[in-house]
Amino acid sequence: MKRLIECVPNFSEGRDAAKVDALVAVMSAVPGVYVLDREMDADHNRCVITLAGEPEAVAEAALRGVGKALELIDLTKHTGAHPRVGATDVVPFIPVEGVTIEDCVALARRVGKEIWSRYRIPVYFYEAAATRPDRTNLENIRRGQFEGLREEVKRNHDRQPDVGEPKLHPTAGATVVGARKFLIAYNVNLNTADVGIANKIAKAIRHSSGGLRYVKSMGVELKARSLAQVSINLTDFEQTPMHRVYEMVKREAQRYGAAPVGSEIVGLVPKKALEMAADYFLQLENFSPAQVLENRLAAALSGAPLEPAGKEGKFATLVRPFLNAVAEPTATPGGGSVSALAAALAAALGQMVAGLSRKKKAQAAHIEALSAALDAMRRAAEEMAQAIDHDAAAYDAVLAAFRLPQGDAEETRQREAAVQEAMRGAAVVPLGVAEGAVTLHERLGQLETISAASMRSDLKVARLLAAAGARGAMENVEINLDSLSDAAYVAQLRGKLAALRERLGGA
Repeated sequence: MKRLIECVPNFSEGRDAAKVDALVAVMSAVPGVYVLDREMDADHNRCVITLAGEPEAVAEAALRGVGKALELIDLTKHTGAHPRVGATDVVPFIPVEGVTIEDCVALARRVGKEIWSRYRIPVYFYEAAATRPDRTNLENIRRGQFEGLREEVKRNHDRQPDVGEPKLHPTAGATVVGARKFLIAYNVNLNTADVGIANKIAKAIRHSSGGLRYVKSMGVELKARSLAQVSINLTDFEQTPMHRVYEMVKREAQRYGAAPVGSEIVGLVPKKALEMAADYFLQLENFSPAQVLENRLAAALSGAPLEPAGKEGKFATLVRPFLNAVAEPTATPGGGSVSALAAALAAALGQMVAGLSRKKKAQAAHIEALSAALDAMRRAAEEMAQAIDHDAAAYDAVLAAFRLPQGDAEETRQREAAVQEAMRGAAVVPLGVAEGAVTLHERLGQLETISAASMRSDLKVARLLAAAGARGAMENVEINLDSLSDAAYVAQLRGKLAALRERLGGA
């Protein structure tokens, strides 16, 4: 399997193209590294360079970029609208294929230590690589920026770096290294130069101020364009998509007599994020990613069948492989995976009901609520679909633990510990399915009040499937709890099951 990661180092230089060229050149010279994108912004005075490739090669490229930035960028002479603490301000590692977030955490920690060893630039760790809870959020580390942090680190032990001496590099400051999911840097420009309005909007939408989950934002003054900007980071675009953020910015701007004049993406964006936005704004009927030309072409080039083969209809052909897998005389996929599939089907039916209902004139007053419901159902379907494999993998881990040797006392002890750990996992995964399915069941009930009457039977089927998925998953939790020796933990999970059953009621 390929091992691919992405790294998106942010450098405090967005006005001198020659310096950015030099940064790109030194990083792209590492064999096996691909520079996918580069973005410069003069107002922010910042550039963002996107690298991808094998983990070790990308790590070395990032390290060389830090070294080149040390040569080229002097923070004592740097000004710009974007907060920064370092010449190389941020170095995040993102898993793409064959690599876990834990792998990226280990890589980030190693790179952080190497930055200090090679260049004597102190390092802070953030997001998944953070060593302290208060440093998970980047804004906490950046508080005061280079100038403020430079003074505070001398007297405040809590602000000292994770790696290196308790002082910043005189010209390069500090570098923040981390591991995270894919992040979309998304900015909305307003038809006003009043940055105060942008700040108010940013406060309203960011999660830390009670706004949208997975949103970080701030107001920025774009002096060169006489505009104010709401600068946004989306840390999970599937949970909080771009179109939802844009709509909220638009509504908040109206409160102050302003409006968006455009938006921009900094760096790269997953195709799925744009597909979701297109579906929302265009209100496409029965839209599927398979309708995108590039997706279809990629499937053809990979050898995947474009049309169902054989005498079966196309829908039977789609489900046949999974039915055959369930029917096999093997332990997985079993009841837990089938429960997750039932919940996924319920969410898919909910998508259909919401999507078709928002096309009906009679439901015109509910278009916004139906669109929100469509997003929620889409996320639920994705989560439940992933749980099909997660449940099978959890039980496979149990089987692997039982196969461990138990010749002497130590081997027996290790085997029992592995079995207990695996059984915990086999209980936690279906518990997550049960929780998601119960929430889905409730949301489907709420959808009944705003959906078209003609869709009532489909909605009823969806609720029955959600309830079946929830109850099936709970049965899988129960059977695994019987094998756990930690009585307090078992009691805790049984309490959660009781609460879920109460929420389901007689469904």
